[in-house]
Amino acid sequence: MSEALQVPTMAEFMAQGKQPEVLFWVGSAGSFDDRAKKITKAFVKILNKAHVEFAVLGTEESCTGDIAKRAGNEFLFQMQAMMNIEVLNAYEIKKIVTCDPHSYNCLKNEYPSLGGKYEVVHHTQYIQELITSGRLQIQGEFYKGKRITFHDPCYLGRANNEYDAPREVLKSTKASIFEMKRHKRTALCCGAGGAQMFKEPEKGDMDVNVLRTQDALETNPNIIATGCPYCNTMMTDGVKAKNKETEIEVLDIAELIANSEEL
Repeated sequence: MSEALQVPTMAEFMAQGKQPEVLFWVGSAGSFDDRAKKITKAFVKILNKAHVEFAVLGTEESCTGDIAKRAGNEFLFQMQAMMNIEVLNAYEIKKIVTCDPHSYNCLKNEYPSLGGKYEVVHHTQYIQELITSGRLQIQGEFYKGKRITFHDPCYLGRANNEYDAPREVLKSTKASIFEMKRHKRTALCCGAGGAQMFKEPEKGDMDVNVLRTQDALETNPNIIATGCPYCNTMMTDGVKAKNKETEIEVLDIAELIANSEEL
């Protein structure tokens, strides 16, 4: 499958004297985490299917610095950001799409003051654009009759006020969508944000991801949909903690669309 994927680099575009429509910012999780790599591949399949001329930075891409900033290391954040901005500006990048809301928030809201001004979109927003413009047509009824609940990522929802794009995209799967009691502005964090992903949880009655998974289970879903690789990990672990992994799948919206189209 991976042999068929077309993933050109910015260096290749530059060598041809061309600019891509959009730069796909893969992000640390999408590059290195085995589970998140599947999300990356699913999104690339969508881009290929819609004939989007996109590029990645490849080995020139570094961590946005988001995690360092959330953990309180502003110095390291600025060092990482400045390195990336230098590369992005050298390539004259205008528009960036990413599957990671943490990268999305960082590139969109925290890079401009350091000289990195780009149009930044989340992959759910971009998929919605492709569907609305007719470039991507979802024909299959792969998920018809399935019950899906969507978990709002903090950095897409409350931080950037984007609630509609992921839901509009999910509707195109023909599945039945059920909202959790806490959703949109009142959604509960999965427990990974603010660099919490990389430390042990503090003492309490229950891990946040298990509590959030309970919210999802109340909707009696076949699938928990996410729009963030970190949310995906946390919700997957929550489903395992509840011994429901044989009954419930945790899938990114890109995977749902790639499967719907049977790309």
